[in-house]
Amino acid sequence: MSTLRHLRPILALFLAERRGLMFSGMALAAATVLAGIALLGLSGWFITATAIAGLSAATALVFDVFAPAAGIRFLAMARTGARYGERLVTHDATLAVLSALREKLFRSWAGPGAAHDLLMRPARLLFRLTADIDALDTLYLRVLVPAGAALAAALAAGIVFSLMSPLLGLAVALLLLAAGLGLPVLAASAATKPMRRRAKAVEALRARTIDLVAGQTELVMAGRLHAKAGAIAHADRRLAEADDALNRIDTGLAAAFGSAGALLLAGALVAVTMLAQSGIIGAPVAALGLLVALSAMEPFAALRRGAMELGRTALAAQRLTPRLTVTDEPISGQVREAGRAARLISVTACHHGTEKPVLFDISLDLRSGEKLALVGTSGAGKSTTLAVLAGEIAPRSGTVEAMAATLLTQRTELFQDSVRENLRLANAAADDAALWQALEDAGLAQTIAAMPDGLDARLGEGGLGLSGGQSRRLALARLFLRDTPLWLLDEPTEGLDAATAGDVLRRLERKAVGRTLVIATHTQREAVLADRVIVLDRGRIVETAGKAEPGFARIVSGLREG
Repeated sequence: MSTLRHLRPILALFLAERRGLMFSGMALAAATVLAGIALLGLSGWFITATAIAGLSAATALVFDVFAPAAGIRFLAMARTGARYGERLVTHDATLAVLSALREKLFRSWAGPGAAHDLLMRPARLLFRLTADIDALDTLYLRVLVPAGAALAAALAAGIVFSLMSPLLGLAVALLLLAAGLGLPVLAASAATKPMRRRAKAVEALRARTIDLVAGQTELVMAGRLHAKAGAIAHADRRLAEADDALNRIDTGLAAAFGSAGALLLAGALVAVTMLAQSGIIGAPVAALGLLVALSAMEPFAALRRGAMELGRTALAAQRLTPRLTVTDEPISGQVREAGRAARLISVTACHHGTEKPVLFDISLDLRSGEKLALVGTSGAGKSTTLAVLAGEIAPRSGTVEAMAATLLTQRTELFQDSVRENLRLANAAADDAALWQALEDAGLAQTIAAMPDGLDARLGEGGLGLSGGQSRRLALARLFLRDTPLWLLDEPTEGLDAATAGDVLRRLERKAVGRTLVIATHTQREAVLADRVIVLDRGRIVETAGKAEPGFARIVSGLREG
């Protein structure tokens, strides 16, 4: 029951995305199976009838070979066409749905409040986007489609045998349903725990191997390399144990299907022999019945793989469903008064995953076009205040109102891709002219133009190929591409030399004209851009001063020079 509960939301998403294609694929799969059964049965009937007709010249001359032969050719072509159509339709529907689910999942992780989780657990989230999403194809391709085809086969076989004997038709249909569906259900139940253990072992093995490769220098220096190798070996043993258990269940299921098929065929042989001896059916019809019985169990065997993997699919659904149902509603509300960019009213907030507040009863009113500096020692709450204004952290209590904002964090996130695609993360609709203008405004246009491929120049992992200052300028160019009225900057020139930092700040000041700016800073060079400065200490506002007030110069002079 728990498996069905976890799979129900995923099935609903599948149907919502590609309902028509999915039912078409199941219909084509059923048509393929029925054409195959009919082809085998008709061929058996035709061969037997031809042999009997050939026993005498009189029957040989009047026997019609053309109609059955045409039927066989038609069924062969229909089976091939239906199989081809089934593969096209089912795989197109599945890939389209998985693509939509992967995009939806990625967007949910890119939503407010999720960036911290993405940063802390990248390997696990990558596993969700790849392996867990891919596991969902089992639900349709290896469970629903084969089940639909198998039910059609059971119905067809029951009808064929009921034309010979109603009781025989009912018995065949019930045996097919009981064995064909009951065995996969039992196997799925037995395989659930080992399949879940296998999925978790694969995830642990991948994550630990990546950690070993990426952090081998640190592990050697800390003397933990052997321990990490032992952890990988432990995950590998768990994977092997799960595989052994699954192989035993799969072997048992295969043997059970073989026994059920043999029982069906033996029972059909006895039944059609008795019917033939009593004169109810002829030899050609008896041959048809035997071949139908021989082929009727085959569609149920296609459920074997789906039954074994159903536990993995349910685990993937259990992991993904909470993220797939997340809405994109912002954490902070929109400002309601003209001339105001943001407002915090008695806000108390905590870091992700903790209960201890880092902001206490913060109230702040920010006018449109104002430039505000947040200063204080490390841990005072400056970055948390920016995250609250950006909607990345939900307040535990209080009210947050803010205009659409762009947050430039201390860490420059660049990807192993072209300069163009790294820029277009900020604005997917930006053309090359807009990209070059942003680079020019950030002071990086000449550097990129000097590269052999210009905007198509590829950066390495983490922006490899650019210096620290150039990477920061590229992040600044992305900021300029974001047409939001509120910019939130967390120590924008930290780590840059004085000359580079000064140039970056001058360019930032020019581009920020008409926008509201909030800068979290430790340095004088950034604080002097502000119209007002707020001092935070242990999560509380302890002092505020405007540029024309005496306290402003005193507060700024107490900061680092650069």
